[in-house]
Amino acid sequence: MASVVERMARAGHPTLDQLTPEEAKASYEKGAGVLEVPKPELARVEDFTIPARDDFAIPARLYAPSTDVLPALMYFHGGGFTVGNIRTHDTLCRVLSAKSGCAVVSVDYRLAPVHKFPTASNDAWDAFAFLAHEGRRVGVDTRRLAVGGDSAGGTLAAVCAILARDAGLPLALQMLIYPGMTAHQDTASHLRHVNGPLLTKAMIDFFFAQYVRTPADRDDWRFAPLLADDVDGVAPAWIGLAECDPVVDDGIAYADKLRAAGVPVDLEIYRGVIHEFIKMGRAIPEALQAQDDAARALREALQP
Repeated sequence: MASVVERMARAGHPTLDQLTPEEAKASYEKGAGVLEVPKPELARVEDFTIPARDDFAIPARLYAPSTDVLPALMYFHGGGFTVGNIRTHDTLCRVLSAKSGCAVVSVDYRLAPVHKFPTASNDAWDAFAFLAHEGRRVGVDTRRLAVGGDSAGGTLAAVCAILARDAGLPLALQMLIYPGMTAHQDTASHLRHVNGPLLTKAMIDFFFAQYVRTPADRDDWRFAPLLADDVDGVAPAWIGLAECDPVVDDGIAYADKLRAAGVPVDLEIYRGVIHEFIKMGRAIPEALQAQDDAARALREALQP
């Protein structure tokens, strides 16, 4: 991991917070696949759209290892609600599908700064509700669903798990990969990792400055799920965290909140690795381990 961080520094690219939002989007996409494993081939990779509440057509991509009707994970990519898309997380979604035997539906929710809070949360929930009600149309078993994501996508997945409980929709698992959960990024790990590696305070501030409309948005539980009134009865969680990450304490605190409410939690903290590590399988053995662990959690939660 130290070698990867050193090579990143030596490359000398400007950090995302030093760019305009549009430049940051392009830069993140350009670097997204550099350390990833080869893309697994799958029987089905199909693009489609999902109607949002304002009639926007949300792009989505279905990955499946067979043409059978399969249980599915709805996946939300990371990127601070500002960068990232289906393409930047294509390999990871393929890996999760291939290793778990489940379908994966990746969602291109709308991004800041054009689309401020709570657009991403609304798009995520509209997409999950569509899958729960209409998933058969794309070959998904709507009785066996999971929701997941990394970083900001993990935040969205946690929000969907709470909304699914409230709506009475079946959800077998919430898969949260180094999710952001706090309102003001003031935990010990945020203070410890102000300068990264990779994810810095300046970068987090940049992302959230694009996303929130006013400071009050930060105190909305859809921005910071740790502020949710209660999480009783939400889906069981698999939470995968990186030890050397500003948001590691967010994930631990959310695991504690879920466990206190009686929700089953499988918490894994991968030692010596940083934010984004799960997409570095060509360089980091822990990335392969986390991919295997996440796929196993999916398989156990979704397969009959």
